[in-house]
Amino acid sequence: MLSVYLICVGKLKEKFYKDACAEYIKRLSPYCKLTVVEIPEVKLSQKPTLGEITAALAREGEAIRAKIPPSARVAALCVEGRLRSSEEMAHMIPAQGSGDKHLVFLIGGSYGLHPSIKAEAQIQLSMSPMTFPHHLARVMLLEQVYRAFKINEGSSYHK
Repeated sequence: MLSVYLICVGKLKEKFYKDACAEYIKRLSPYCKLTVVEIPEVKLSQKPTLGEITAALAREGEAIRAKIPPSARVAALCVEGRLRSSEEMAHMIPAQGSGDKHLVFLIGGSYGLHPSIKAEAQIQLSMSPMTFPHHLARVMLLEQVYRAFKINEGSSYHK
């Protein structure tokens, strides 16, 4: 069974985000082994300098790197990533027996991901040119991963 990792900077606090994520995690259980990893967001001053932000992103990047399993396919969510349709997302999910065992999605904190993390990812994925809270992006990504599995099985979920 494919292992899907969702490595996120920041902890979900709001009940409505937690409930939505829990629903999609439950729905995904027959399709993959899903692991959600939360990396603490580095605390910054009220008006951080570019240097402080860069240093915080680098520390978060090291924590992310430590959680990525060896030989995983990695997709970093970032604004400069490529927009993909749900059908294209379904093609990112490896077929049974393909040899791919780990698919990792990375969601940064309020300042995104360090450039080195984005550069190391095999896939740079954008959900939209609009800006969303990173906690909402987690819910949206889980739904799209679920939709991808449903597309691949030929279900009517995706209309």
